[in-house]
Amino acid sequence: MNWHTRHKSSLSSGQRAADVMRNGMGSWPFVGGFILFMVLWAVVNSIILGSHGWDAYPYILLNLFLSMLAGLQGAILLIAAKRQDAIAAAMAQHDFDTNVRAKQEIEQLMAINRQQLEILHELSSVTPASGRRKDMHHPDGDSPGTEKGPGC
Repeated sequence: MNWHTRHKSSLSSGQRAADVMRNGMGSWPFVGGFILFMVLWAVVNSIILGSHGWDAYPYILLNLFLSMLAGLQGAILLIAAKRQDAIAAAMAQHDFDTNVRAKQEIEQLMAINRQQLEILHELSSVTPASGRRKDMHHPDGDSPGTEKGPGC
């Protein structure tokens, strides 16, 4: 299970609701639906119900609802933004921790590489200049212990 999945499963229902509302309110369908709602409100109260509408022009009740909605939207968006900041900070810390571990592993590998190079240097100084051991190869190309039979 990765970090993001663990984090999402640890969210409270309020935090999940704030994320869903943020994603919904920050979309074109929401904007279109909101404009449609306001137009329908005005049409129903001004044209269909005429002078008997529950909120005649200048739509004071609609204005009150819009003000309350704006206040709630602001709070919800701030909650969601604060959560996004916390997520970004946690991801940055995770990246930093990963980079530190990678650096340590690279340093270990470099130390191993230096040791191997030292060993190779010591071996090359011990072996003859040709780089071959005399007992490994015969001048005619055969390996030690092989014998040429009659027909070979």
